[in-house]
Amino acid sequence: MYHANLSSIFRRFWKPAAVTGAGGTAVAIWFEEIMLYAEEILALIFLPIMASVIYLFNIHVFNSHMPRREDIQTTQNPGEKK
Repeated sequence: MYHANLSSIFRRFWKPAAVTGAGGTAVAIWFEEIMLYAEEILALIFLPIMASVIYLFNIHVFNSHMPRREDIQTTQNPGEKK
């Protein structure tokens, strides 16, 4: 009797369980694809931002190492004595 009862429960719930499992898998794969797409979009957004930060840092570093007007106007080397 117990075996027959288990068989009827299995016959009753196997289709909803299969549909739910397949639907859950589809939702998980869909969510994963959306996350990968969002990651690519964020990379495209942050690429110019990071390039501008590096560019501004480059300008700052090389402007601080530019010779001053006083350095260009002197004719003797700093190590030479008059």
